[in-house]
Amino acid sequence: MPSVSIPGTPVGGRRESLSQRRQETVYCWLVSGVAAIAGLLFGFDIAVINGAIVFLRAQFHLNDFQTELAVSFLLMGCIAGAAIAGWLADRHGRRRVLSISALLFGASSLAAALPRTFAEFGAARMVGGVAIGIASMVAPLYIAEVAPARIRGRLVSLNQMAIVTGILLAYFTNWVLSFSGAASWRWMFAVALVPALALFAGILLVPESPRWLMEKGREGDACAVLERTEGVEEGQAQVERIRESLLEEAGTFHDLFAPSLRRPMYLIIALAVLQQITGINTVLFYGSLLWEREFHSRGHSSAIGMNTLIGLVNFAITVLALWLIERSGRRALLMFSSGSMAICQLLLGIVFSIRTPPALFMLGSILLCVAAFAVGLGPVTWTLMAELLPTNVRGKAMSVANLALWVASCALTFTFLSLVHALTATGAFFLYSSLCALTFLLVWKLVPETKGRTLEEIGEFWCKEQR
Repeated sequence: MPSVSIPGTPVGGRRESLSQRRQETVYCWLVSGVAAIAGLLFGFDIAVINGAIVFLRAQFHLNDFQTELAVSFLLMGCIAGAAIAGWLADRHGRRRVLSISALLFGASSLAAALPRTFAEFGAARMVGGVAIGIASMVAPLYIAEVAPARIRGRLVSLNQMAIVTGILLAYFTNWVLSFSGAASWRWMFAVALVPALALFAGILLVPESPRWLMEKGREGDACAVLERTEGVEEGQAQVERIRESLLEEAGTFHDLFAPSLRRPMYLIIALAVLQQITGINTVLFYGSLLWEREFHSRGHSSAIGMNTLIGLVNFAITVLALWLIERSGRRALLMFSSGSMAICQLLLGIVFSIRTPPALFMLGSILLCVAAFAVGLGPVTWTLMAELLPTNVRGKAMSVANLALWVASCALTFTFLSLVHALTATGAFFLYSSLCALTFLLVWKLVPETKGRTLEEIGEFWCKEQR
């Protein structure tokens, strides 16, 4: 931003400019931090079932099919939420939709903590899933539209960090509460009410997305937000850029599968699906059951406590991945990640073929698998989903890919225990290993490197490929 100085006092004016820039940056971080609470709730809600499920099985006398249902209810709701998120955000605004998701998160956490029947529990979790499906798309979209270009990458990454923080928080909370007895699962779900209320209160204090305001013809309001986040001159320049970009964005769902876009569209759908069916959620959702079945003599709390270490590794490696993504490149990280996961899933298959596997061997294999996912397939897939298609169809493409991702996640989670019965645990993990190898081949053969390329250059690449 040009220095805003008072004539005759250049030094003082420079200090004022730097001070103003710091205020704008702090404000952007605060606004993005509020939106990122939705990511924390996302991570917490998908991971909390891992510890609660061992108590839920006893509470409701669940068989394996019902256990799969208990874990999958949330993901069924995610599919519904993802299907309507884009429409809601465009019609009612990012801010209002995030406040709705906060209310849904809060209602779900209370209802999941107080059910009298298994059906009531399922309904409560599906409501939470709708909230996640909405938040998983709207929160990063809101941050990207509010953040200045100079810090947009870091602020959007804040949402990914919030998700893995939520997962870690869920694992740790589950472990602490597990010592309180058979009813501890109710408190595990109820804890999410606190961040849900924080999100609802915080959303009341942040502005609407300037891009959405411009779409609705509220140019003055949009300009006020942009001047607050980017300064007066740059904010006014941004208004003009947004106005020009809106004139170009006339893409329809039919355009997604036009000949020039067909290949990247199929590619991001394939990446979204493969990210899920390579098997990582078997560890994230069923980890406590796996530990309890192999080491049942150690009790519920010991099995749940193992997940805290998994959450720590997931968090630490995600931090590393966000640093590596602009240095090593997207393609290299994805190939390393999927190749490493293929080996780790193979190791897990071998672990479960042993009647009494060594605890350290099993723990090491699981931690390596989580680390391999967190360094590439986890964060990089989301990045490529946002980069591989042009601006005029990017939002709609993200909606389709996001929906495909949640359908795949639900399918994996709903079939894991049944697959173990049909193929044994060893066979199931060997299957996941082969899918990781397939992902490696797909990335190697079809995924272009987008590091250092502008979005326009990526679009030109697909046009050349088409010719």
